[in-house]
Amino acid sequence: MDFELTEEQRMIRDAVRAVAQGEFAPRARDVDEHARFPAENFVRLAEMGLMGLPIGERYGGGGGDTVSYALTVEELAAACGSTALVYAAHVSLGCSPFALFGTEEQKQAYLPRLTSGAMFGAFGLTEPHTGSDAGATRTTAEKTPDGWRLNGQKMWITSGGIAGTIIATARTVVDGEDLGVSCFIVEREMPGFVVGKDEPKMGLKGSITSQLFFEDCALRDDHLLGEAGKGLKQMLTILDGGRISIAAMALGLGRAALEHATGYSLERIAFGKPISANQAVQWKLADSAVALDAARLLTWQAAWLKDRKRPFGKEAAMAKLAASEAAEKACFEAVQIHGGMGYSREVPVERFYRDNRLTEIGEGTSEIMRLVIARSILRERTDLST
Repeated sequence: MDFELTEEQRMIRDAVRAVAQGEFAPRARDVDEHARFPAENFVRLAEMGLMGLPIGERYGGGGGDTVSYALTVEELAAACGSTALVYAAHVSLGCSPFALFGTEEQKQAYLPRLTSGAMFGAFGLTEPHTGSDAGATRTTAEKTPDGWRLNGQKMWITSGGIAGTIIATARTVVDGEDLGVSCFIVEREMPGFVVGKDEPKMGLKGSITSQLFFEDCALRDDHLLGEAGKGLKQMLTILDGGRISIAAMALGLGRAALEHATGYSLERIAFGKPISANQAVQWKLADSAVALDAARLLTWQAAWLKDRKRPFGKEAAMAKLAASEAAEKACFEAVQIHGGMGYSREVPVERFYRDNRLTEIGEGTSEIMRLVIARSILRERTDLST
C-alpha cells in the first residue's frame, strides 16, 4: 500500500476541511446545546456533490474511492460530530445497501434522490431486545398475494425520523415458514410506518435517533432488497463498510481533541511556565498522537482493501476498535489537560468526549469488534492447518 494520498484525495480532504472548519465548526456548539439538526450543513454538502461520494456517477454519486470517503468523514467529525454521524449513516447505511444489493430498477429509483441530498437514507437494524445480537430480529415480513406485510419495532435508528427510505431487516415468513432474515425497502409515506420518539442522547445531539414501528406496513414485491433469507449476510457486509466510516469519525473527534489540547497547553501558564513544558502533559499529547496516527493507517488500509474488492472485514473491525479507543483516550486526556475548563461546555473538548462515546458502541461495540477480529484470526489459522 502506498501511504501517500493522491492529488484528488488531498483536494477532497482540503475542500471538506475548509468548509467544515469555516462553516460547520462555528455552529457546532449551538447544534449540541439545542439538539438542533444542522440541515444547512447538508445543503452545503449536497452543493459540493458529497452526499453520495463513493457511489457510482451513473446514479448521481461522486464515483469517489473509500479512502476519500474516510477522509471526508474525518474532516466533518473534527468540526461537528453530529454532522459526521448523519453523513456517515446516510452514505454507508442509507446508500450502500442499494449500490451493493439493489436491482437496476431499485438503484435508479432511489439512489439519485439519496446521492443528490434530496432525501436521507437510514438502516433499520437494531431492536429493543437484540442489541449486538442482530440475528435475533423479531420484526417479521409475511408474504401476501400482493407483496409483504411488515410488523415490528426498531430503535436507535440514526436519521430514522427524517429518512425518505429505511432499509429494514425482518424475518421472512412464507406460508408460515421462517426463511430467515431479509432486507426490505420502506418508504417514509407508506401506511403502517410510524416514527416513534427521538432519543435524548448523551452526545451527538444534532443527529436524530428514532424509534420506528411497522404496523401491518404493506410492501410490494419489489421492496425486497436482494434475495429473501439473505439479509443477515447483506447486513454484515453493510456493517463492515460502515465500520470504516465510524473509525474515520472517531479519528476526527480524537484529532480535534488533541489539537485543542495542544493549543491550550501552550497558552496555559502554571507555576510560571506553559503547562506544555511539563513532561506529564507532553506524554499525554505524545500517546494520543501515536494512537491516532496508528489507527488512521489501519483505517486507510481497510478502505484501500475495500476499494480493491479484497476481504476487509477483519481490517475494518481493527480500524474501528483502534480508532474509537484511541479517540476515547485522546478526548479524555484533552479534558484532563484543560483541567476545570475541560469540564465546562465553554470549550469544545467536553463535547468531543461525549460525542466520541458512540464510536465504541455503534455498528458493533468494542467487545464485538474483538470477537470479530479473534474469530477471523482463528479461522485463518484453521485454514492454514487444513
